[in-house]
Amino acid sequence: MNINFGGRDLSIETGKLAISAGASCTVRYGDTIVLVTVCRDENPPENPPDFLPLTCDYSERKYAAGMIPGGFFKREGRPTGKEILTSRLIDRSIRPLFPKEWNIPVQVIGSVLSSDRENDADVLAILGASFVLRASDIPFQCPIGAVRVGLIGDDFILNPTTSEREESNLNLIVVASEEGVTMIETKCREIKEDTIVSALKFGVSEVQKLLEFQKQIPDGSMDWKVDEPLEELKKLIENKFLTNIESALKIKDRLPRRKKLYEIKDEIIAEFSGEPSEEGKYEKGDVIKEFENIKRDSMRKSILEDKSRMDGRTLEEIRPISCEVGLLPRTHGSSLFTRGETQSLSTVTLGTVMDEQKIEELTGTSYKSFMLHYNFPPFSVGEVRFLRGPGRREIGHGSLAEHALEPVIPSADDFPYTIRLVSDILSSNASSSMATVCGGSLALMDAGIPIKSHVAGMSIGLVGDDILVDMIGEEDHLGDMDFKLAGTKEGLNVIQLDIKTKGLKLDVIERVLETGKEARIKILEIMNSVISKPKEEISTYAPKLSIITVPKVKIGQVIGPGGKVIRDITEKTGAKVEISDEGRVTISADSWEATEAAKKIIEGIIEEVEVGKVYTGKITRMFPFGVIVELLPGKDGLLHISQLANYRVKTPEDEVKLGETIQVKVLGIDEQGKVQLSRKVLLH
Repeated sequence: MNINFGGRDLSIETGKLAISAGASCTVRYGDTIVLVTVCRDENPPENPPDFLPLTCDYSERKYAAGMIPGGFFKREGRPTGKEILTSRLIDRSIRPLFPKEWNIPVQVIGSVLSSDRENDADVLAILGASFVLRASDIPFQCPIGAVRVGLIGDDFILNPTTSEREESNLNLIVVASEEGVTMIETKCREIKEDTIVSALKFGVSEVQKLLEFQKQIPDGSMDWKVDEPLEELKKLIENKFLTNIESALKIKDRLPRRKKLYEIKDEIIAEFSGEPSEEGKYEKGDVIKEFENIKRDSMRKSILEDKSRMDGRTLEEIRPISCEVGLLPRTHGSSLFTRGETQSLSTVTLGTVMDEQKIEELTGTSYKSFMLHYNFPPFSVGEVRFLRGPGRREIGHGSLAEHALEPVIPSADDFPYTIRLVSDILSSNASSSMATVCGGSLALMDAGIPIKSHVAGMSIGLVGDDILVDMIGEEDHLGDMDFKLAGTKEGLNVIQLDIKTKGLKLDVIERVLETGKEARIKILEIMNSVISKPKEEISTYAPKLSIITVPKVKIGQVIGPGGKVIRDITEKTGAKVEISDEGRVTISADSWEATEAAKKIIEGIIEEVEVGKVYTGKITRMFPFGVIVELLPGKDGLLHISQLANYRVKTPEDEVKLGETIQVKVLGIDEQGKVQLSRKVLLH
């Protein structure tokens, strides 16, 4: 199957590779090829979970781009950041489109087999997932299409290449079904809301071609019998416990509300669960399911009919916000951002070029000088579990917040530090990634990093047609979407949309963007009231950096034989010197005095001796015919005995001593580079 899409051939082939999978296909775009497979558990557990056990994995084989993996083992290991984020993209795109009752484990795997380094495989993997699900016997409700949209000048670009994305101010991935948009992931630079809407319209119109394209594949879905709701059980629970459930849902604070709902749930289980053969008794799983349904219906009814939320806010009201900076005395910058029951402690650490992160991807090797790491410890939600390394959620939330703040980070020329920002979520009731954006922005200013403005973000929910600004956890769990927005007062930097319905209409998205803009401005005003511009000085405990550039031909002189010159500089000044192949020299030390001392030595090494200039130099050697004077590090000249004084000198020792510092003037430089000096012309 082939289609011309975005000026390039898009082809999909099924049945050739991975023939033991439930369904498989290869998606080719240019010379980029992705193998996508799907399998379902043929022997599901007797007591299946009450959720969709969907696993999505994406891997980039290094051989796809003719690369051998780095490291000792020379093979692919743990997933890279790009692989984890793409796995999440696939999951978020397809998860809403499974039947609500489907609880058989499903795994979708996308493997990049070939990469031309110009056409990214992530959107191809999403498209391939739709193809294999449609071709399999899994009851996937409707196909989806995925495209990337770029913006160069005033023109939208469909599936921009890697080189085109470097010029683009917008990197938008939109996934849609015939019902509407199912997923959005956007990275941009202060783009206006109306431009985002136009980009989405452009992308969705192109997705329609992919939806038509997929109709060539017969739908292989099995007949899936949906369990009928247990209306009798639901009525029994409502008759006895509905009032209690509704009262519990109106408890303002999350932990007391959750505790009360748990108590009610336990009462309901004790009342109605048992052997189905007993009169008035039902399976425990069915009892829990109906309790959750009643809770969901009650919450949604309160919003839709009474316009009342669990914590007493209006639909467009933001939770109380408090901001504080400079909490931690030894970090290079810190802040505490609290919004309702969500709290982010953000810290900044400044490092040198040696602290940059090396990124190896199929498109090539790059280095990151700004990193944001997000941590979500169990105590933040009152839970008990082992501490492990960051999971997919932590990686995804950290990446989202990092992309939100990247546009305001100064260039290396303006601020030559490596920046590590860490957000520790101390308490969470939804929107912790957006709290990370706000807290991170505050911490960056506290660290004295010259960011041009604050960045703020929030999550927006949806129940029916009602938009919920700054939603809380239960509204996320029981609502229809999670729409994250972050940006400056000038425009948006990131968008991330997840839904629980079959699709979201563009007019709803437009309303959300406008509502989000108003809320973002309010949050920015609060943040600016605490700190509105970066501190003038960086922390006393941060390294002091200075950057100079030396000609490539001088790099060897700065390094010296076996690094001797750099070691000498470090021993004399205490400063650390790092030099790149391009001649960029980074000098770091604990004090500006040490940094400047090392800088002065290096500038002396690369400085050329000028004819007619007066130098203060040290006598390093003495001969009967004159003395050698060191003018600059590694550069000296001959002061002939006749030029020592304005009278006759018998021997140099009569006039000067070894190690003495004197002033001399450069008379000339011969063809062999030898420098002739004079002291006589300076004497009166």
